[in-house]
Amino acid sequence: MSTRTITATEFLTLDGVIQGLGRPDEDTRGGFTHGGWGPRYNDDVMGRELGKGMARGGDLLLGRRTWDDFAVQWGQAADDNPYSTLMNAATKYVVSRDLNSADAWQNSVLLRGDAVDTVTELKAAPGPDLSILGSGALVRSLHAARLIDRYTLLIHPLTLGSGARLFDGPAPLIEFDLTEAVTTTTGVIIAHYHRAS
Repeated sequence: MSTRTITATEFLTLDGVIQGLGRPDEDTRGGFTHGGWGPRYNDDVMGRELGKGMARGGDLLLGRRTWDDFAVQWGQAADDNPYSTLMNAATKYVVSRDLNSADAWQNSVLLRGDAVDTVTELKAAPGPDLSILGSGALVRSLHAARLIDRYTLLIHPLTLGSGARLFDGPAPLIEFDLTEAVTTTTGVIIAHYHRAS
């Protein structure tokens, strides 16, 4: 029996920062003051590439902080664009040790407990493939357990010098093959990797 694949899509800087991509107030933990660094790099090329991922469908897998933020940003938005339509219609699995209910956003399912244990079980169950957006802490724990099959990295041409990074601390030796790379008009490299080992 084949298992579901997990693809993590991450927006990051050249120095690996993933914190506070969209808005100045998105994530100020640790005194982070560079929030909102990403939108000025958006262009039609990026939109088309992200649209390809959306077209494949599947379920979403989110960490608690990302789910909370998306529930406000997308869950209360009208379905007037393809992103909000997709986000609201998709089954969203939120991984959390302390969330009591996932009722705040339609089509959300709470995976309560240890991330590696609950996601291993979910990945082995029949169903569509899974996509992680953001959710850095979740990605780090699933990466260490070799549960992430693919990465789509949107590498932005700037350094911030501070902020949470995609891999804060050691990561295990896992090799990936580059399967495709696209450069946007604003200098963002969109690199698609599949796990080789």
